[in-house]
Amino acid sequence: MNPHQTTSLLLGLAAIVLLARMLGVLARRLGQPAVIGEVLAGIALGPTFFDGALSDTLFPADIRPLLSALAAVGIVVFMFIVGLEADAALLRGNGILATTVSFSSIVVPFGLGVLLALYLVDDYGTDDKTAFLLFMGIAMSITAFPVLARILTDRQMTHTPLGAMAVACAAIGDVLAWVLLAAVVAVSGPAGAEQWRMLLAVPYLLAMLFVVRPLLHRYAARRPELRLTPTVFTWILAGLLLSAAATEWVGLHYIFGAFLFGAILPGTGTERLRTQVHDRLGQMTGTLLLPVFFLVSGLQVDLSKLDMSSLGALALILFVAVGGKFIGAYTAARLNRMPPQQSAALATLMNTRGLTELIVLNVGLQLGFLGQDLYSLMVAMAVITTAMTGPLLNWILGRPKTDDAEATPYVSDSTAEATVHTAA
Repeated sequence: MNPHQTTSLLLGLAAIVLLARMLGVLARRLGQPAVIGEVLAGIALGPTFFDGALSDTLFPADIRPLLSALAAVGIVVFMFIVGLEADAALLRGNGILATTVSFSSIVVPFGLGVLLALYLVDDYGTDDKTAFLLFMGIAMSITAFPVLARILTDRQMTHTPLGAMAVACAAIGDVLAWVLLAAVVAVSGPAGAEQWRMLLAVPYLLAMLFVVRPLLHRYAARRPELRLTPTVFTWILAGLLLSAAATEWVGLHYIFGAFLFGAILPGTGTERLRTQVHDRLGQMTGTLLLPVFFLVSGLQVDLSKLDMSSLGALALILFVAVGGKFIGAYTAARLNRMPPQQSAALATLMNTRGLTELIVLNVGLQLGFLGQDLYSLMVAMAVITTAMTGPLLNWILGRPKTDDAEATPYVSDSTAEATVHTAA
């Protein structure tokens, strides 16, 4: 890097951090998750406004690869935290209702998403039609577990049966969605001379689950007072990065390796250690690295060229995204004799997409499953469906009685997840 690149990078990072923080606080004051403001900050710095002049000035082409690298590190850490909070006890504790709602809220929007893709394929399709259809189904099926947990915390619902059920359904649904996405990436990912590496994905998964996981649990069991010493933290970071690199190398995506490493770490008896990991990784990731990811995502979004045809496609995407999730979750809840009001609230919560949707959309864009124009519309859908969750809950359940609090960085949502898991 030359002095000009270094200066541009540092100035650009300062602009990202400040704007993301300001819009995040504004979003919280308006009753929205901070991620809404942070995503809008990324879009505002992109080509949507001023014909890209602002983004070209603040983020010259020669520093954008550096920003993408920082964004990748942020997503690796975020997916690790999501995996760390994946709790199998939620499935056992909530039984048939959580399983059926989760399954239905994936299957129904997935099927409707595939039908929508068949309609959009002529205008927005890619070279690989099968991958396009499957990916659109997955994109419609996502629920953002961290944002949902943040909403529940803000509404003081973490200790309620509905809150526990929503967390369980979102957690199970998230795992199902990641498995589906991994399968699509494995089947439809870019072909090449080294595609044989994909065959190593299964033995890698088995080794992580049946070799590395038991070893980690045995290590933790022998040290009941395990703390996050510099040595332990070094091993956790190294394991996280190696796991992410392994899944990227075999032809999947680094997000799966990061998620898997978090999921296999011991949960019982390591609560103090997990809290320390959150504290150590959360602040820097939420304040710097994730806003960089929002910027990189926003640089790919151009809403300035929307015409009536694009607006019609966006309306159809919103109808399928909201309707599919709501119908799937609400129907399954009612069939399990949950009251109508609670069923409607649960279905509304399952429509939250947030950052998780952005991660999935970026995977699709990187692998060529989505084109640029449709990517922009899908990002708009993710923002709108997340923003509408709070007002809809107010309409269904009434306004929450919450104390005014200062907005927190987005990764603090993961800390909220820990609270929700404890309540569940």
